Amino acid sequence: MTPVCPFVKASRPDDGSPRKPGECPIKHGAEHEGGGKAKKESGGESATVSPKCPFGYDSQTFKLGPLSCMICQALLFDCSKCVPCSHVYCKVCISRFKDCPLCGADVEKIEADTDLQSVVDRFIDGHARIKRSPVDMDKEGEAGENKKVIYEDVSLERGAFLVQQAMRAFRAQNVESAKSRLSLCAEDIRGRIETVGNTSELCSQLGAVLGMLGDCCRSVGDAGSAVTYFEESVEFLSKLSAADLEITHTHSVSLNKIGDLKYYDGDLEAARSYYMRSLNVRRDAIKHHPSVSSQTLDVAVSLAKVADADRSIGNEDTALDRFHEAIKLLESLTLKPEEAGLEQRRLSVLEFLKNQLAEKQSD
Repeated sequence: MTPVCPFVKASRPDDGSPRKPGECPIKHGAEHEGGGKAKKESGGESATVSPKCPFGYDSQTFKLGPLSCMICQALLFDCSKCVPCSHVYCKVCISRFKDCPLCGADVEKIEADTDLQSVVDRFIDGHARIKRSPVDMDKEGEAGENKKVIYEDVSLERGAFLVQQAMRAFRAQNVESAKSRLSLCAEDIRGRIETVGNTSELCSQLGAVLGMLGDCCRSVGDAGSAVTYFEESVEFLSKLSAADLEITHTHSVSLNKIGDLKYYDGDLEAARSYYMRSLNVRRDAIKHHPSVSSQTLDVAVSLAKVADADRSIGNEDTALDRFHEAIKLLESLTLKPEEAGLEQRRLSVLEFLKNQLAEKQSD
C-alpha cells in the first residue's frame, strides 16, 4: 500500500516564469514564482487562473520564503532576533546556537521580534482563504472585451499548506510551532464539518491532523494530551469505511499509540484493550483486501502487541497462540516484486516474534 496523505490534491499545471530583474532572490531559485497565465476555456469567454502566493509559499513544492526560519525551514514562530547581527529565527531554533547560523556572528542575546511575528501571523490567517468572485476583465485593463476571470478557490489547499509547515517544524523539533499550525488546520476542518457535515474526506483529514497533534504531545512527554488527541482521531476515523486502506491504517495506528501510552504507564489491561481494537480493525480491513501484503503485516504487528500485553498480564498460553499465529502469517506471506520494500519490515517483525518464543523456551 502506498500511503496517501488525505490533504493531497491533484497538482495543477503551473506556468513557470523566470525571475524578473530586481525581484527578491530569497524566493528560492528559479522555480515558478509568478501567477499562472490565464487559460482560455472552450467557449473563449472566460479563463481560469491558478492563484499564486506572492511570497512563493506553495503546498505542492518546497519553498523557503522571506517569512521562514532558516533553521527549521518552516514559517517563523515566536520570532526572535539575534543581537547584534539582527538575523531572525524561531526562538526554539536559535536558542540551540551560540553563533548565528547565517553570518557566524556571536549571539550576545536574543530579542523578540513582535512586529515581524505579527506579519507572519496575519499572513497565515489570510493565506489560501481568499475567495474571489468572477472579475470583469474590462476592469483589468482589457477594454472592449467582456471576459471573466474565475479564480480557483485556494482555500482547498490551506490544509496541505499548514500541514507542510507543521511537519517541517516537527522534524526540526520545534514542537510548539508544529502544534500551532496543526491546531489552526483542525479549526479550519471543524468549521467545514459544521457547514457541510461529516464527509469522508473531512473526517479523514481531521483524524490525520489530530493524530499528528497527538504525536507532538507524545514527543514532549505530555501523555494525557496525546491520548486525548488520539482518542478524538479514532472517533472521526471510525466513522469511515473499513474498505479505505489508508483510513484503516491510520485508525489502527492511533489505537495502537494509545495502547502504547497505557502500556508504558503500567495500565496493561487498558493497553491490551486498545491493542485488541486495533487488531479487530485490521482484521476487518483484510476481509476487504485479502491480497494486500501491507494489511497482513499490520495484522501480524497487532497480534504481537496483543500477545505481549497478554504475557505481561499473565495470560501465557493465549500469548503463545498469538505469537504462533503471527509467525504463520508472515512466513506464508509472498511479496510481489513491486512490494520489495516491505521485506525488511516483514523480517524485522518475524525476528521479534521468534525472539519472544525463544525467551519462553529458555525460561
